[in-house]
Amino acid sequence: MMNSKQFVQENKDRLIDELIELLKMPSISADSAYSQDVINTAEAVKESLEKAGCDTVEMCETPGYPIVYGEKMIDPSLPTVLVYGHYDVQPADPIELWTSPPFEPVIKKTDIHPEGAIFARGACDDKGQMFMHVKAFEYMISNNTLPCNVKFMIEGEEEVGSESLAWFVKRNQEKLKNDVILISDTGMISNTQPSITTGLRGLSYVEVEVTGPNRDLHSGLYGGAVANPINILTKMIASLHDENNHITIPGFYDKVEELSREERDEMAKRPFSLEDYKKALDIDEVYGESGYTTNERNSIRPTLDVNGIWGGYTGEGAKTVIASKAFAKISMRLVPNQDWEEITELFKKHFESIVPKGAKVVVKPHHGGQGYVTPIDSIGYQAASKAYTDTFGVTPIPVRSGGSIPIVALFEEELGSKSIMMGFGLDSDAIHSPNEHFGVFNYLKGIETIPLFYKYFTELSK
Repeated sequence: MMNSKQFVQENKDRLIDELIELLKMPSISADSAYSQDVINTAEAVKESLEKAGCDTVEMCETPGYPIVYGEKMIDPSLPTVLVYGHYDVQPADPIELWTSPPFEPVIKKTDIHPEGAIFARGACDDKGQMFMHVKAFEYMISNNTLPCNVKFMIEGEEEVGSESLAWFVKRNQEKLKNDVILISDTGMISNTQPSITTGLRGLSYVEVEVTGPNRDLHSGLYGGAVANPINILTKMIASLHDENNHITIPGFYDKVEELSREERDEMAKRPFSLEDYKKALDIDEVYGESGYTTNERNSIRPTLDVNGIWGGYTGEGAKTVIASKAFAKISMRLVPNQDWEEITELFKKHFESIVPKGAKVVVKPHHGGQGYVTPIDSIGYQAASKAYTDTFGVTPIPVRSGGSIPIVALFEEELGSKSIMMGFGLDSDAIHSPNEHFGVFNYLKGIETIPLFYKYFTELSK
């Protein structure tokens, strides 16, 4: 019987090739032009679970894209692990900034990934990390080492708010009954220092529309005499932060709990080089809320950022117009105790209150979710820690992530179980950005490590 490391070594090329085939599929959930590609990707995930050894695999219909559900129930008296992941990906824009086509995966060596990294949209977020679980399961089935029951729930709308998954979970508590939820949609500190994500920020995502005149106007004939929606929108957005980069929305910080000095000191022990951070981003200085470190700003503090802004003429050459409308998309990352629906309403009320006369504003909420914190004394955390320690030779560090997985808080609310986030990606993997990639080392190390989580979780559950 081979162990997981031997399995990875003997099947390395096949494991990489199979992931590459999945990455060729442009499963962009945010763009309806790719709807058939999203469905085709779901079918490919279903087929991979069938081949890996699930006894039951279904394409579960939802109001949106299907959820792929699979299970292997070997003994109802044993613990059950529910694996969550997603097969949809972010849009690849701007395409011109990619060094290779986003859906034509290539392996290239980098300073951080000397063994090579797979460059493709979804390589790290989340196809590569989700597929690690399928292949780890395949190893356990083929070598008769699966120690407990397994369920898979792979969705196709994570990048647009997981509305259909929330609908599905609320209607299938018995089907999804489990003892722990295992997720790999986060990262780790480095290839030599693993970490376990113990907290996620919540999210409120809105779109705003400012309207001035009823049509685009000649800027010479009307400039200075009527409200310019683009000028107004940029001023309104600028006013959302003060000179210390604090968010100015009344009530925004009311439920934010300050970390103790001891907790902040513990966070400061995390390996981090500010100079390397700036160098990697090609910036001269960092930026953010006064009184907090970079690590604190992007993990334990709430933020507000403009994700997109448009209006008027943006084509080649010149067109002197005052636009009738201006738009922006804005995301607010929230910390535990901040309710995303309450924050959305606070934003809406404030933004509507600051629009000047001569213009109108509409705030349209898109989606959101609550923040999440998991304890480090749980059986799931201990099992993950032991698994990482075995394969990396280093004890993982608990970290708070600045990202959001809105569905995680709902899992606990509806299913009553904690989520363990075993990420294998790196901050430098450019998720949501051009040239997203996932290290070959990281992908294979994930397949090697995950079976040990099952082993230790089953043992610790006795």
